[in-house]
Amino acid sequence: MSAEAVDQSGAAARSGLREALDGLRYGARSALSPRVLQGAAVEIGWLTTHLAMYPLGLVGGAGSRTDRLSLDGLTPAQRSLVVGDVRAAGTPILLAHGIVDNHTVFALMRRQLLRRGFSRIHTFSYSPLTLDVRSTAERMAAEVEALCEESGSDQIHIVGHSLGGLIARYYVQRLGGDERVHSCVTLGTPHQGTVAARLLRWPLVKQLRPESDLMEELAEPAADCRTRFVAFYSDVDQLIVPQRRARIAHPDLIARNVRIRGVGHLSLPFHGDVVHQISGVLAHLDDERVA
Repeated sequence: MSAEAVDQSGAAARSGLREALDGLRYGARSALSPRVLQGAAVEIGWLTTHLAMYPLGLVGGAGSRTDRLSLDGLTPAQRSLVVGDVRAAGTPILLAHGIVDNHTVFALMRRQLLRRGFSRIHTFSYSPLTLDVRSTAERMAAEVEALCEESGSDQIHIVGHSLGGLIARYYVQRLGGDERVHSCVTLGTPHQGTVAARLLRWPLVKQLRPESDLMEELAEPAADCRTRFVAFYSDVDQLIVPQRRARIAHPDLIARNVRIRGVGHLSLPFHGDVVHQISGVLAHLDDERVA
């Protein structure tokens, strides 16, 4: 490699590092507002709870509910979903956690979805040592097929937190998953990459950089993708820098972006309003394009 090429490579690396550090400095300055400080306090509370629950996710799966749809023993809220749309109540929901996490992050959401009347809730797990989004998405595809065969349903919903949402999007957009996935809901997912990923050289994290090959692939045309997407993003997300990169900005995708104020990255799956909105999204199996 010539000296000039080495200099250019070094300059590009330094520029990327400066951009990442600038983004983190911006986040640090914005963290002084009362709203952000309150969100940080909630984040710490949920983090403490989640750390206590995390070991439970290492010794067993979250299980699933595959009971036959019945009105016996259901609350009024559950009855309303089953009576109003039995297909929506019976459509399987697959929950995909984020990096270095497990199914326990969905403990509250799972409980609320069951209370709402959804009867089939499953989890997709992957190792914290995962190195590639694409291969993990292929494994998700196989698991979805098995889930559809087991449940007898031709479609499912996916809810993905952080990296789990990106794995789901790749499966839907690039591996033909739109034939199986009616709705894909993401929480704090780096759909456009995150500048913070430039601080680490781990192969998986490098795929989350804005200029990565993975991001370029996801930006390619997807005119025939039929899945509807709903992307929740927070204005104080500590891991998505800048936070707007958690929005879906693809012109071919049926997508709605929902801004959540004052909720940290880890708190999104636990936040009551977020869970309530997700329940509403999954309760309506209309075929209209999402505005």
